[in-house]
Amino acid sequence: MESKKHVCPDCEADNDVGLDRRDFLRTVGVTAAAASTAGLPLWATAKIQAAATPSSAAETAVKALYDSLNDEQRKVICFDWDYKDPTRGLLRTHVSNNWQITKPHVISNFYTRDQQTIIHDIFRGIINPEWYTRFLKQLRDDTGGKPWGDAQSVAIFGKPGSGKFEFVMTGRHMTIRADGNSESHVAFGGPIFYGHAASGFNEKPGHPGNVFWEQGRRANLVYQMLDGKQQKKALVDHRPHEAAVEFQGKNADYPGIPVSELSSDQKSELQKVLLSLVEPYRKEDREEALACLQRQGGLDKCSLAFYKDGDIGNDGEWDNWRIEGPAFVWYFRGEPHVHVWVNVADDPSVKLNAKG
Repeated sequence: MESKKHVCPDCEADNDVGLDRRDFLRTVGVTAAAASTAGLPLWATAKIQAAATPSSAAETAVKALYDSLNDEQRKVICFDWDYKDPTRGLLRTHVSNNWQITKPHVISNFYTRDQQTIIHDIFRGIINPEWYTRFLKQLRDDTGGKPWGDAQSVAIFGKPGSGKFEFVMTGRHMTIRADGNSESHVAFGGPIFYGHAASGFNEKPGHPGNVFWEQGRRANLVYQMLDGKQQKKALVDHRPHEAAVEFQGKNADYPGIPVSELSSDQKSELQKVLLSLVEPYRKEDREEALACLQRQGGLDKCSLAFYKDGDIGNDGEWDNWRIEGPAFVWYFRGEPHVHVWVNVADDPSVKLNAKG
């Protein structure tokens, strides 16, 4: 493999990986137009898009990393597809808010500089290019100013290029995956996590500087559109444990207000929230997540809940909220700072391995 320049994660983001948000919204717009023509709302359509493949940018880099590893490195970061850790269970599917999947940090003597560059390429390949600098800010803020890779670790499950495989990167407030659609029924390769403590462990109202709070602001716009009866139904006294994002199935009694009870303009605003939730990630993962939801019947099969407890500043701008459906859970826990747990599939029987 030809040597590449050293990782420079503080450089400006470019658009050399995947498609930008305008392309994504253009795709969504085409689908919306088709849905309108068919007389159906966007959230009720069965728009099926291709997921990531072994030849996607991130997955290609995963294989390059795997091929570059020596025997000693493979003993440390490579595992069988169904490897079970003594304390974490099925390690490939584990997710937590602050953990290291393996001991070596990316920026360490364990990896060569070329390997560090490849891992950085994988990281960039998983996220939306427009979110690159925002993720770098989140990682610096949440690790005491450390540069990218200095507090993150990785693992590879299976053998890239030969059957199922998955790459996982973890650290404080981050679990991301690339699997080339090895897990065909789940989005993002499995449960993921993102978070940010931009202004200290206990954030202030409005979450100043938090790269993810725009999602919360948009969700609160939906709440403000609800009438009195709807708000009473949507507002729940107590939030569940933050890691409680296992699937309840289609016959569950979800907290909050059923999306099917919202008006068309309220649903339209909630659709904007949904797009903002998937926006930080690459095109393939965005579309696969939307397709998984749509195969379950779309947002109309979900409920929207806001939680009274954990309201920072007691200002009625709800910091904690959740969208939940048969095999879709997006749980935004904003107090004392932002933790977001994501579990999306097209089949409610998919099991979760999460720990808060």
